[in-house]
Amino acid sequence: MPAFVAHAGVALAVIAAAYSTCAALLLFRCRETLTASGPERPAVSILKPLCGAEPRLLDCLRSFARQDYPHMQIVFGVREAADPAVEVVRQLQREFPALDAALVVDPGVHGENLKASNLINMLPHARHSVLVISDSDVRVAPGYLEATVAALAPAQVGAVTCLYRGRAGTGLWSRVATLFINDWYFPAVLISLALGDRSFASGVTIALRRQTLEAIGGLQVTADHVADDWLIGERVRRLGLKTVLSPVVVQTEVADEGFRAHAHRELRWMRTIRAVAPLGYAFMGFSIFLPIALLGVLLAWPSPWALGLGILALVNRVGIHWVQRRRGAARLGYDWILIPPRDGLLVAVWVAGFLGRGITWRGRRYRVRGGGALRLLGG
Repeated sequence: MPAFVAHAGVALAVIAAAYSTCAALLLFRCRETLTASGPERPAVSILKPLCGAEPRLLDCLRSFARQDYPHMQIVFGVREAADPAVEVVRQLQREFPALDAALVVDPGVHGENLKASNLINMLPHARHSVLVISDSDVRVAPGYLEATVAALAPAQVGAVTCLYRGRAGTGLWSRVATLFINDWYFPAVLISLALGDRSFASGVTIALRRQTLEAIGGLQVTADHVADDWLIGERVRRLGLKTVLSPVVVQTEVADEGFRAHAHRELRWMRTIRAVAPLGYAFMGFSIFLPIALLGVLLAWPSPWALGLGILALVNRVGIHWVQRRRGAARLGYDWILIPPRDGLLVAVWVAGFLGRGITWRGRRYRVRGGGALRLLGG
């Protein structure tokens, strides 16, 4: 084998080993602790946009209703009165009669992002000065709201967001999709933050003051944007304010859907990342470190250096999976067997992210333009 090919193989093995070691160390050091708030706890309105009766939706909503926080309002929003989520909200209201909750049914459309339209319709019903926007499939622990609002207290902080783990159902593809979130996305965010990137913002939680939201142009700025969470964080930073992480990690419910649905979702995420951060997306391939390590070992074979580094990357990969399963309070089960096909599929989805701009979202086809703007296809 030519020497330059072997050198390239060793270089790939070095990159994979270095990245995986940093990811494992950052994950191990990541402390998920609740931070007590100060004497003042401002009144909060939680905005919950809903669409359909997603798996374990009632349990997710219950986790918010059980937050021990004074002056908390929850605003639920749907676009149609026939939406199955309406009955779920009604059941929640029966279980928690003292809960300050409002259900908004409004079909108004303000742009191509229907979730953003839902939020725009809900906002006039939110009474309080601190807003927490959270996706429907999020489950939180006691103390979540207090810790998140406490992180928003410093004057230089404009928004607070959260890391999250996926919770799989019983189906194969839901487990594969959960590995995408827990074993790749979560460590990748930690690496990005360690390198000084502050662009991360997730729809699982975005907490901000109403005056900050008004200063960035309101929710209307997200109406035609696929990455509404990222855009809010970006607009907040343009005001000279920080977007920081809450000390809590929340959980998202991963539906038991088939391969096609999960492939569409992951491709949407990839093409969205490419649209808002094209240079970062190009280098993101190195974060899929186990296939990179394997390629490096094959190119450099029989180099003991490449083999040793490849083994280190493998150990780190299994270690990341073990830590995430343990912290997610999930049994190890058979998911470790899914690591090779999961990482191989991740490479395929990353490559596919370069090959077009079309995405499927809630049954509609869109084209993602530069910066994340949406254009409906065939409509």
